[in-house]
Amino acid sequence: MRTEPVPDIGIDSYRGLGRLQGRKALVTGGDSGIGAAVAIAFAREGADVAIAYLPAEDTDAERVLRAVEEAGRTGIALPGDLMDQQYRASVVDSAAEQLGGLDILVNNAGKQVVNSSLEELSDQQVNDAFQINITSMYTLSRAALKHMGPGSTIVNSTSVQAYEPNPMLLDYAATKAAINNFTKGLAQSLAPRGIRVNAVAPGPIWTVIQPSDGQPKQALPKFGHNTPLGRAGQPVEMAPAYVFLASTESSFVVGETLNANGGTPTP
Repeated sequence: MRTEPVPDIGIDSYRGLGRLQGRKALVTGGDSGIGAAVAIAFAREGADVAIAYLPAEDTDAERVLRAVEEAGRTGIALPGDLMDQQYRASVVDSAAEQLGGLDILVNNAGKQVVNSSLEELSDQQVNDAFQINITSMYTLSRAALKHMGPGSTIVNSTSVQAYEPNPMLLDYAATKAAINNFTKGLAQSLAPRGIRVNAVAPGPIWTVIQPSDGQPKQALPKFGHNTPLGRAGQPVEMAPAYVFLASTESSFVVGETLNANGGTPTP
């Protein structure tokens, strides 16, 4: 989907410093928005990157993979639907096989659809949101552990909605709160194995999700204006948080949710 203004995913703005040299990463939802910005940033920091994305988004994915390869790194396309259990069960192994290993997993893919009331919110939509946003994290993280050793990292995408749920995003916000809890619990479980788990909680970020039924159409002109910074963020502004949590610079950071939300206070 074409979005105006075009979100900044870092193609012309992100500069790497070699902080992920030789690492191998899988980023879900890596075709656009935050996932695309993370994939590009990881490559410019020295990592080889596989991206998982819906097959319908091939054009966007090609743009991201071209940027990865222009950074001199290997880029792997893994199209598929995380609602498909067979794909969900195999995508991590495919990434590890084609990259020659895996030591970073970014669970970023998400589904967000606005509803005006609970009566409008169907059980099917709730089930889909939980399948994509949180259940897939269990499957992918479990699969990743077969390939990960000490020094590996898992970074999950949660949201400011975990703390300040919008009543029009009841299903989405609930999944994001669950991701916070999952992150903290899994972090305690894996820390003794030398595998760190953390999360990033973006605030309002201008991505294709927002005009694609992620927000009421009438609210889009003022999207993000309620933050202390008075604007929405750009995907590229989230990338440094993921780089930090994936790199050795955060070696003593475990079970943390890093809030990058334009100054909105969180508990």
